[in-house]
Formats: sequence, C-alpha cells, structure tokens
Amino acid sequence: MVPLSEIIASNKQISSTFQNGLVAVFAGGTSGVYIVGRSQGDASRIIKECKLLNSAGEYELIAADVSLLKSVDEVCRQIKNKETAINILFETQGSMGFKAKTSEGLPYVQSLTQHSRMSFILNLLPLLQRAEDLRRVWRNQSASVATILLEETARRAPNVSFVHTVPGVVKSGIQRDLDAEGFGMRLKIGIANLLMPLIQTLPVECGEGHVFFATSASYPSSHDGSKAAGVPLERNREVARGSNGKNGSGVYSMNNRNESASLRVEGLLAGFREDGTATKVWAHFAADIERVTGAEVAL
Repeated sequence: MVPLSEIIASNKQISSTFQNGLVAVFAGGTSGVYIVGRSQGDASRIIKECKLLNSAGEYELIAADVSLLKSVDEVCRQIKNKETAINILFETQGSMGFKAKTSEGLPYVQSLTQHSRMSFILNLLPLLQRAEDLRRVWRNQSASVATILLEETARRAPNVSFVHTVPGVVKSGIQRDLDAEGFGMRLKIGIANLLMPLIQTLPVECGEGHVFFATSASYPSSHDGSKAAGVPLERNREVARGSNGKNGSGVYSMNNRNESASLRVEGLLAGFREDGTATKVWAHFAADIERVTGAEVAL
C-alpha cells in the first residue's frame, strides 16, 4: 500500500518532473487538458478550478455523448487534428442506467465502461506512443473485462503503460440515470448512501491517488521496465506489481487502498489467458466496433 503522505509528496513533484508540461485527455470527467463530456456547466466549473490552480495551463471542453462510438471517433479526430502527442488518457465515463440501450444498439452501461473507453484508447494510441515523456492510460472499474482488454492492448503497444483502478465508494454523479431502473435498484442505492459515510473514499484522497497513478514512475510500460518516465520513486519503493504478477509488466490493476490486485485476482486473470477467454473478449469487442463504426480492429 502506498500511504497518502507519499502520494501527496510525489504529486508535489509533478511540475518539476515534467517541466515541458503534459497533454492530458479526460473522458467523462466533465498545460493541454482536453475535457470530454456532455455538461457545459460542469466543464466550465472544472476549467475555472483548473485555471485557479494553474493559470498557465490550457483547458478545452469537447462536448460529446461518449456512449456513442461514432461520437468517440469524432472527438478523437478533433484531438488528433490539434495534437501530435498526448501523455495521459484518463477515463471515468460510466452510468448505472442498466436497462438503457444506446442508439447504436449497445447496452448503455457496457458501451460507456467498455466500448467507449477502448475506442478512446485505440483511437489515441498513436499519439500516446509518440509522447516523449509519460505515456499512460488510466481507467476505473468494470473489473476483469477491463483488465483483459488493457492487457491485449498492451501487447500491441508495449511502450504505453495502463492502470485500471477500483476507486471504492466515491460520491459522484454516477447515480444520475437511476430513475429508469425501478424501485428495487433505487432502494438498494438508498441503503448504500446511508452507509456511505462509513465506507466511502473521500473525493480529495481519491483525486490525489489517481493523480499519482497517472504520473508516478511506479507504473512503467513493459518496454520501459524500471526506467519508467514519471515522478521518481521514493528510495525504498519498487515499481508496482502488474496484473500478471510481475513487477513493471505494463498493466496494473489497483484497488481502493492503492494496492496491486490480490493473488486471487491474478489467478483469475491467468485462467482467462490460459483458457482463451482473453482472446474471445477482444474478438467480441472488435466485432462490436466494426459493426457500429465500420472500423476494423486488429485481432
């Protein structure tokens, strides 16, 4: 476990470590920050806060419904027209609208948490690979399927690192689509909200932790190994254990205590690799992308 004090100390070194600045894309999080989301109001508030923290930075909203894969393609085209490289792709798009479907025929939640996120990654992968310093993709939740897809992507882009986290219970807007889910689901969420003060991860701590995941040298690509770009590690700190059980393997599955995945989870993922599940998941995802957008995804 990485203690909060060490995380904060690392985050304070970001500006001195990356003196030429970073280009970051935040999908769903409504110098060189692209915020991709639907809410102009939320984005304006976030941009205002960012400017207070760093007036020299550049912040731009790209308004889009990222549950639609064709919208994701268009957003990425806009980014690629303006940037030659990006350092960080940070994805949090999600929903609890389990009954809904998108106009492209995909389950709404699955489209946001799997297809949309992977579409951003594949579209922007050339720009990530072109970055001179940090090259990192961060995404949260959606468990084993997310990690499997990231592992498959890392095999195709070994110079980019991928971090998948479960942030715990954090107060956010993910419950906005609950009205259509029926009384039973709303009751369960209501009970969970009552328990939240006992089990939640505070937003400030969550934010510090994920800035650390995105910028620390603890999470190198498989190509970089122990020579990863990022804020240097504390003297007694090793690079993190990857999802395959090996330190510095390029894909990292982290829990809400800033710990690498348990041995049980690693065993589960190993089974998926060995029995062909990982290959089947990638093929299923690729088929959906091709059906909706017409773009072919390499198998």
